[in-house]
Amino acid sequence: MNRIVILALLIISANVSAQQADVYVDKQGVMRWGDTKEEVYGFGINYTAPFAHADKSAKHLNVDLEKAIDADVYHFARLGFDAFRVHVWDTEISDSTGNIINNEHLRLFDYMLMRMKERGMKIFLTPIAFWGNGYPEDDDKTGSFAMKYGKDGCLTNEAAIRAQEKYLFQFLNHINPYTKLAYKNDPDIVGFEVSNEPHHRGSPKEVTTFIQRMVASMRKTGCKKPIFYNVSHSVHLGDAYFSSGIQGGTFQWYPTGLGSQHELRGNYLPHVDRYTLPFNPEGKFKSMAKVVYEFDAADVGRSYIYPAMARSFREAGIQWATHFAYDPTFMAYANTEYNTHYMNLIYAPQKALSLKIAGEVFHQVPRYKSYGRYPDNVTFEGFGVSYEDDLAEFVTDKKFYYTNSTSTLVPAASLEEVAGYGNSAVVTYEGRGAYFLDKISTGVWRLEVMPDAIWVDNIFGINSLKKEVAVINWSSWPMSISLPDLGDQFSVMALNGNESIDVREKKMNIRPGVYLLTKAGVVSSVKGSDRWKNIRIDEFAAPATTLKKTYVLHQPLPEVLAENSISVKASIVTSSQPEEVILFLESYRGYKSLTMKRTTGYEYTTVIPSDWVYEGYLRYVITVRHGDSSVSYPSGTMGSPTDWDYFAAQYYTTRVVTPEHEVYLFDAFTDANQVSREWRNGTVVLPGSQPNTSRLVVQL
Repeated sequence: MNRIVILALLIISANVSAQQADVYVDKQGVMRWGDTKEEVYGFGINYTAPFAHADKSAKHLNVDLEKAIDADVYHFARLGFDAFRVHVWDTEISDSTGNIINNEHLRLFDYMLMRMKERGMKIFLTPIAFWGNGYPEDDDKTGSFAMKYGKDGCLTNEAAIRAQEKYLFQFLNHINPYTKLAYKNDPDIVGFEVSNEPHHRGSPKEVTTFIQRMVASMRKTGCKKPIFYNVSHSVHLGDAYFSSGIQGGTFQWYPTGLGSQHELRGNYLPHVDRYTLPFNPEGKFKSMAKVVYEFDAADVGRSYIYPAMARSFREAGIQWATHFAYDPTFMAYANTEYNTHYMNLIYAPQKALSLKIAGEVFHQVPRYKSYGRYPDNVTFEGFGVSYEDDLAEFVTDKKFYYTNSTSTLVPAASLEEVAGYGNSAVVTYEGRGAYFLDKISTGVWRLEVMPDAIWVDNIFGINSLKKEVAVINWSSWPMSISLPDLGDQFSVMALNGNESIDVREKKMNIRPGVYLLTKAGVVSSVKGSDRWKNIRIDEFAAPATTLKKTYVLHQPLPEVLAENSISVKASIVTSSQPEEVILFLESYRGYKSLTMKRTTGYEYTTVIPSDWVYEGYLRYVITVRHGDSSVSYPSGTMGSPTDWDYFAAQYYTTRVVTPEHEVYLFDAFTDANQVSREWRNGTVVLPGSQPNTSRLVVQL
């Protein structure tokens, strides 16, 4: 009996302790930590591995999801993310009356939360998604309340509402078997959002009553954490939302739209210049905390934009923001989960580094601080963004992060962390992966190099697990490191291979992996098994090479002026450097040839002389030779155009015109899908009244 009493007291004590540390929202609508009263700052990602399409894909690809989660959560640590949010697929863990089903989805979810907590990440959960579990596939018939009633029914049907009350009560009371904590008591769970993107169509009174019932079921568990509601859908119901007993509102931001099916080009910094909330800041909304549960510059493949978005969030007073969505690495080669988004450290290193820098913005820029409007705000607090250079960077006396090659001068003598891509004043590197340099102690640094990532198809198009849109390659590239703390002479030891790397004048050839760099004369006691911050020194996670064939990535100029030389650039992506790359230009006497020279990494260039460029059409192929084997592109045909039996009739083609030639700014037939515009039903491309013309008809 005494043991039972003691155990009960311990449980009560643990619950009280957790509640004292819980986040709360003060009268000014600011989230604060319960134990320190400090403001809450959280920046990170949505990630969906245990559910829906990701889970199905893992089964299809024979992937161990626990190991996949371990690797991705390690990457979250490398990128400095401290926040996670997801809308749980209730349809996969509930029955039609709202009972929780303890199945493999829930177990993997609990496992994932445990791994994130180990890395110091905080968690924001949306227990109800209303979604089926299919997209982009067909939904399974799960037997859940979401499947039975659908989103609209869940918001109005009495039986569905009772099911959600039961489900929310059980969800918050659910004990994670790995942490031994109920969600309601987990100090690393900062709050709950009732449901994902409800679209209410009822009266304000009905909406308020619905939310009050959801909140009451959650409070009945004894949960003291803040409860949020999505207020960015059906914004006309703001007063109904804010009268329902919630402590905060949730928002999203997709300033470039969704689903363009191709990469959007152009400068989008003006589009993310300001994040405007749709409610009166002096009304009931004033006491509400503000969370951005999803955001992305969808269909933008460049790396400059995320820090500007984070800056705008802070100017709007946002305390928590999570990108949607991080691609599980095992399926990032195909980008099938959400093809309008793409985020992964291995496969999209520059975008991932941009998100890392955005996290620094979020944690360092004060709430409501304004830096003016574009272009006056492209530099702020050590941060910089440049559309022209496709560059985001962060420079302090201790940290230097950059998403692309940069000439920025940095205080190299005092640096302790470097994360980058390409070349800088500290690192020169020919590879196409991210790298990290971290000072462990005086004269001792940890170097981590990721494999090369190459996008070989339209990342944002119609995708399939049967189709590779990106590949990775483990290759050895020259790297030089200029850090005063390492000096001109330092040794390099591979921690996941145990071999020494030859270093001459601060230069070496390096492959993906983790290395310990030690200044000459320094004796290091660092071991691979040692911990550094929230990672292990020798920790590394990256898939093996997926590059199985040669790719020639080249986009010919659509039109040029006659009698002007033309610079031709191509990426020749292959597992080993080719012996020769030749451009064959079609002429009336057969072919003229030019040798393409490697400039750096996979890049090759040549110049077509001006006297070869005359009015008409330039047609050429690029031939890649390995030993006795040659393959010509764009057709991918064996052999070269000078072979007697070369039969391919595919070419890279450029129109050559005179200065008097008409310039077409828009061709409806070829350009309509490239226009960024609001989708309207009935908008269509129709044949024009003249031959070979088309017109874009926009439905108003």
